[in-house]
Amino acid sequence: MSRIGKMPITVPKGVDIKVDGATVTVKGPKGELKRSFDPRMTIKIEGGKVNIGRGSDERDERSLHGLTRSLLNNMVVGVSEGFNKVLEITQDSVGYRAELKGKDLELFLGFSHSVNFPAPAGISFASDAKTRRITVSGIDKELVGETAALIRKLRPPEPYKGKGIKYVGEVIRRKAGKAGKTGKGAK
Repeated sequence: MSRIGKMPITVPKGVDIKVDGATVTVKGPKGELKRSFDPRMTIKIEGGKVNIGRGSDERDERSLHGLTRSLLNNMVVGVSEGFNKVLEITQDSVGYRAELKGKDLELFLGFSHSVNFPAPAGISFASDAKTRRITVSGIDKELVGETAALIRKLRPPEPYKGKGIKYVGEVIRRKAGKAGKTGKGAK
């Protein structure tokens, strides 16, 4: 049996889960999420815990078992606590900054123009000018991660000087620059 799939999901106070066939709706203090799962998975709510079961021991059902449990747990955590990803514009980058324009994010990334990044539905941005940090927040873990990845993709950190947007805690492998004037013909 799947080690992740057999773990029950504890439902915190204030979170309401409704199962309608293969569709699950989770409501909480931060919002509401709805998702359809594979009909081969059985989702049962028993005494404040959610258990996920499967019909057979086939390979694809075993993998769906753990996936279903993880997705449902992310929905429960999202509507109760929320998710956020923090991006950082490296300090070496002169003129690189991020500003909030209403709900949208305006980025100055060394281009001849500023880049306007509209906030998708369910996502909010926070920007700190001093530390050059951008926080992407929301209740859908998948959407938060994808939005952060799209922002990072606008100017990924380059390996020579490290300029660009990176995740907080991400390590950039730096390359050595040119070797300089050494060897034959150098004067």
